[in-house]
Amino acid sequence: MMQSQVDNDNTSITNQTYQRIYSMIIQGELKPGSKLKIEELRKIMGTGASPIREALSLLTSEQLVTRIDQRGFRVSHVSAESFQELLKTRCWLEERALRESMASQDIHWEERLLLSHHRLKRESRMLVDNETINPNWELRHKDFHMCLISGCGSSILIKFCNQLYDQNIRYRNAAGSTAYSSRNVTGEHDLILQHVLDHDADKAVHELVSHYKKTGEFLALQLN
Repeated sequence: MMQSQVDNDNTSITNQTYQRIYSMIIQGELKPGSKLKIEELRKIMGTGASPIREALSLLTSEQLVTRIDQRGFRVSHVSAESFQELLKTRCWLEERALRESMASQDIHWEERLLLSHHRLKRESRMLVDNETINPNWELRHKDFHMCLISGCGSSILIKFCNQLYDQNIRYRNAAGSTAYSSRNVTGEHDLILQHVLDHDADKAVHELVSHYKKTGEFLALQLN
């Protein structure tokens, strides 16, 4: 096998390992503060130690994993303070991304947004037990929010917003509560979309930020 093929295979394994550990942290399978033992992860992933170490090193740059001096790695802790920083940054970036998307006046973007909103509305947010979020709704929800900013013209900005979205899901999973006692999430999405279609950027941004802050207030109570 040629060296380039070996390098490509190793890169692929590292990327797959990274994606798997990333998902496990976001979904809460790997708990905040828990030590990441290479040998245990090797058994779960069915791979060697090198791809796991490389994946964990990559995850430190996203603040999902913390290096413990020479003793290894740990899933980064969560706190109300770090969540507030995350929320503030997310609102800043998505405000700019939504304004840029709306300024582009791209009819194809609006059509994609309408379709993503329609698909989201077809899914029930909670499963029948009313305690667990419907995984299909979760996927549609992310698609709607990422579609809102997808016309901004900056792949870098979209990547950052995508990472912040996932980190928000991590905090929600860490909080352990998903049911809102008095909140119309569907109505909030409807209002954001309506302002976008009306080409009222100020109102659209206001409703988007309000949408995030309502979730933030709820999660902050669970994390304190």
